Amino acid sequence: MSDAPVRRPSTAERSATATPQAAELEAEHEQLARELASGERALHQVPRHLDADVAAAIRRRAAVLRGEAEGRSLALDHIASYTLDAARASTQHCENLAGAAQIPLGLVGPLWVRGEEISEQVLVPMATTEGALLASVNRGCRAITAAGGALVWSEEVGMTRAPVFRVGGIEQARRLLAWLDENEERVRRHAEDTSRYLRLLELRPLVFGGTTVFLRFRFSTGDAMGMNMVTIACDRVVRELIEPETGVRCVALSGNYCVDKKSSQVNFQLGRGRRIVAEVVLPREVLARTLKTETKALVEVTLRKNLHGSIAAGAMGFNAQFANVLAALFVATGQDLAHVVEGAMGLTHFEERDDGAVYAAVTMPDVPLAAVGGGTGLATQREALALLGIEPDPDRPGAAVRRLAEITGAVVLAGELSLMAAFTSNDLARAHERLGRAPGGSTGSGG
Repeated sequence: MSDAPVRRPSTAERSATATPQAAELEAEHEQLARELASGERALHQVPRHLDADVAAAIRRRAAVLRGEAEGRSLALDHIASYTLDAARASTQHCENLAGAAQIPLGLVGPLWVRGEEISEQVLVPMATTEGALLASVNRGCRAITAAGGALVWSEEVGMTRAPVFRVGGIEQARRLLAWLDENEERVRRHAEDTSRYLRLLELRPLVFGGTTVFLRFRFSTGDAMGMNMVTIACDRVVRELIEPETGVRCVALSGNYCVDKKSSQVNFQLGRGRRIVAEVVLPREVLARTLKTETKALVEVTLRKNLHGSIAAGAMGFNAQFANVLAALFVATGQDLAHVVEGAMGLTHFEERDDGAVYAAVTMPDVPLAAVGGGTGLATQREALALLGIEPDPDRPGAAVRRLAEITGAVVLAGELSLMAAFTSNDLARAHERLGRAPGGSTGSGG
């Protein structure tokens, strides 16, 4: 597919080349847009036979007509300009497609990453609207690379889904748990039959309040993030085994004990998706030359800001800006953006070494990631993943997402190093003044 944005002919161009059939078709599309604008037809009720790009144009026209009816003049030319495959996007990624939102994408690095799947320097794509973010992360990348690279350990914790059941009381709850013990292998086979990449790692029950039982399934999902895979598997186990054989009713396929797209103590402790730890030892010279700081200042600011400040606030993230870096990387590489709320939990840790160097590490217990499926299939995101050397191999399931996790840990560490150093040198406000300001206002700041 061409990289040129999709461009619709102007009214004058259409008129100059119009045939009676084309004019009739245009009138039909205008009528559809008016029906959408008036509410006579719902946004999803554009006829299925229409080309996806045409359907998107009709929805944009409907939005313009609604604006005109409300006394507003709308121009949606930029929303209408895109290179993505509208047919794929409208059926797999975004219902009621009307166009695309553009977010600036930049590169940071080279960043030296050392892990199980990578031992090299990479350029990392990040998409954001926040001025100064990439400049800050880039400074952290320089420091890590100058120090010999970040060592990253990525562990697959597994994707979870936790159906919730209603029982009559303790006796029925105990019978359900006994049935699960006796039929664990049947449950495993039944779940794993739904996908060749799915492996059940654990089934953790929790009886709560006497009449509520949660079953927290935890699966290995290969290179996929796996939320859809585990949902389908759990649904099959519940409908075809648990409910008919125990008489216990499932109230909801997700009981919030998973926990999906919410910060939680259970995920902080047990993990979800990938558990990532990244570390680097920065010599005094690198601290002074690249980060303009020194060890004692970094250790104190992480104690009083990341630890004391987070405890005082009741926060679940003991870090400066995990969410900032994750969001920018997630947009660029097609991850599920709502999982930033989970990934932002975690700890940034600095400690002084005898020679004046600083040991710096980030611990991220809950980072759902994907190298296949979901938004990773969009053309822009495929290019970004290719830039990182991430290419799934059917013979090594899980290796591609492990590489992505190792890069993720290193770039999050880079962001923490730079921002924490900026606090010690009082450079945060000056950096945003210089890089993040725009006519009429400024962007937000990390930390």
